Amino acid sequence: MQRIQVIEGNVWGHRKDINEYYSIPLSVIEKIRELKSEGTPAERIEKKISRGSKLNPGMVAYILTTGGFT
Repeated sequence: MQRIQVIEGNVWGHRKDINEYYSIPLSVIEKIRELKSEGTPAERIEKKISRGSKLNPGMVAYILTTGGFT
């Protein structure tokens, strides 16, 4: 290898399009509330929401348990 420079700083990767945070759209939160109020089981909510959004079922389960949807 030739002409390699060491640069001081926070260089953690080459991708610039990756955000550190992701905001859950309000429409997803409202849909979760609606399904929960209808008495839909958590497993069905996870599957239904993950199909219609960018969220995986594990993230939807986390939102259900920590988002005050009891």
